[in-house]
Amino acid sequence: MNYQDLYKSKLISLDDVLKKIDSNMDITVGMMAGEPIPLLDRLHKIKNRVENVNVLTVNLLKAYDWYTKPEMKGHFVHDCFFYNAECRKTHHLGISHANPQEVHYVAKKRFEVRRNPDIFFGVASPMDKNGNFTLSCNVAVEMDYVDIADQIILEVNPNFPRTLGDTVINIKDVAYVYETNRPAPEINAAPLTDKDTTIGKYVAELINDGATIQLGIGNIPNAVAYELKDKHDLGVHSEMFTDSMVDLYECGAITNKKKNYMRGKFVGAFAFGSKKLYDFFDDNPQFYFGRGTWVNHPFTIAKNDNFVAINAALEMDLTGQCNAESIGHSQWSMTGGHHEFTFGGQESKGGKSIIAFHSTANNDEVSRIVPHLGLGSIVSTSRNDMDYIVTEYGIARLKGLNIKQRCNEMIKIAHPKFRDWLKEEAKKYRIW
Repeated sequence: MNYQDLYKSKLISLDDVLKKIDSNMDITVGMMAGEPIPLLDRLHKIKNRVENVNVLTVNLLKAYDWYTKPEMKGHFVHDCFFYNAECRKTHHLGISHANPQEVHYVAKKRFEVRRNPDIFFGVASPMDKNGNFTLSCNVAVEMDYVDIADQIILEVNPNFPRTLGDTVINIKDVAYVYETNRPAPEINAAPLTDKDTTIGKYVAELINDGATIQLGIGNIPNAVAYELKDKHDLGVHSEMFTDSMVDLYECGAITNKKKNYMRGKFVGAFAFGSKKLYDFFDDNPQFYFGRGTWVNHPFTIAKNDNFVAINAALEMDLTGQCNAESIGHSQWSMTGGHHEFTFGGQESKGGKSIIAFHSTANNDEVSRIVPHLGLGSIVSTSRNDMDYIVTEYGIARLKGLNIKQRCNEMIKIAHPKFRDWLKEEAKKYRIW
């Protein structure tokens, strides 16, 4: 087969891509670095000819007109697995709707009760001599969409790295391609605060040489990574690949040599970071990109001995109920892999899970450790699944403790100005 001729026969313009979208369609798009930005930038332009186009996304990078402008209501429905800042701002418009799912169930659960997507739009590295693309930085949900979508339309871009693992799609299975030459989206780390650094040191105390770790995005994971530079033979099995993992590999802390499962491999479902990260995993056989249905499945995670899961929280109560996604009734983010890794880490032989967060918000005016979660707050991970909790005031371990013991442990790592209040509330409401 002449793959180049087949490619040329399927090559169309972005304007022609937009013509493939009709009213009442369900369309899915790649997430984060794999987001088809040029398409989504122009999607609002078809408003006058379409109604009720359902767009399924995960944590969009931009405030696109099609879901942030009031006049788009009725034309587009934003079905969202992870809220971002713009979703929070424009939720009242009634266009964006939070869709709570764990990553390993995202495709399976939704499409058991909804028809399969009409189109999947993704971003791919260029085709090789055998007609194969890779979905580059993201396969957390994308390959599952590829399996079930009626049509696959790819943005092909030479600036996106070629990845190894469950990332390959052949031109024979693609309906259309369009070409761009934009840079891959990047994110740069913010400066660490003193609180971040202190928390990073406490978390690092809980990670032994030879452990397999999960790290995410944000200041606390970056602070933890900085404190791991003197560790030895760490491994990686993580929902997300980050720049901090490159740093830990270059200094010798990460080798993946002691992993009992997928030995020698960085294992993850997607990557988001700087060009340094993208260049590092480009065509690199040390990296295995797998679907979120597999990478994030608690039973897969638990296959890694001595696994350490590190996650964050917005708010926790004295008994260990963890809210990682809402502020009261307002959806702030979503669950993501929070519960999957918390549970999977504790199922691992010799494993543990850590929830790490600042003890306060609003310049120490609000305690994030509370007697009970606020009205409307979401329990992202139940108190039954809690292990280690870390703030800038220390480490608490809740596993195996009764409620009174848990209250005492949580109060110890609360900000000192709120400790008496927490004790009084615990007595007042007979929490213990």
